[in-house]
Parts: sequence; structure tokens; C-alpha cells
Amino acid sequence: MKGPMAQILAQAQKMQDNVKRAQDEIARLEITGEAGAGMVKVTLTGKHQAKKVEINADALTEDKEFLEDLIAAAINDAAQKLEAATQAKMSAVTAGMPIPPGMNLGF
Repeated sequence: MKGPMAQILAQAQKMQDNVKRAQDEIARLEITGEAGAGMVKVTLTGKHQAKKVEINADALTEDKEFLEDLIAAAINDAAQKLEAATQAKMSAVTAGMPIPPGMNLGF
């Protein structure tokens, strides 16, 4: 197969390889979110799994509900940072080739 169709297929294959490589890099990421000026820190992997939770001793003097709110906020902070990192990585990979609306590339 030659001509424009072959070029399109080659571009698609290259983009697919780049997307796979980016997904692998994202899976290896570790992103830390925090709350309460660092009183609670949560580290998530690129697969959205909690890897580490750090609670400052000062946070343990607070009431239970406050500490629970700090933990939830730190998780949300890490998840938002991970989402931003994922979007940035995938935007860099797919730039130059328009993606049809609704096409799922696995992210």
C-alpha cells in the first residue's frame, strides 16, 4: 500500500506506540498531594493506587473529623495533580494528529 493511506496508517501506528509508551510512563508516576499546609500527605501511583500516607504528629492532636477531612483533601489533591500530569503527557503524545471525538485511547 502506497500513497496517502500508507502515510496515515504509519502515523496511526506511530501514535499508538507513543500512546502505549506514555501510558507506561504514567503508570510509573508517583504524585503526592497534601492538605493542611502539609499536615497530611498522600502519594498515589499513576494507576491511582495509594502508595504512602504521611500524617504529621500535629494533625493527630486534631479531632477525628478534621483529620478525616485532611486525608480526603490530600487524596483529592494528589488525584487532581495526577490527572493534570496525565493530560499533559497525553496531549504531548497526540499533538499533530487530530483525534476524532469519542475515540478512546485508554486514558
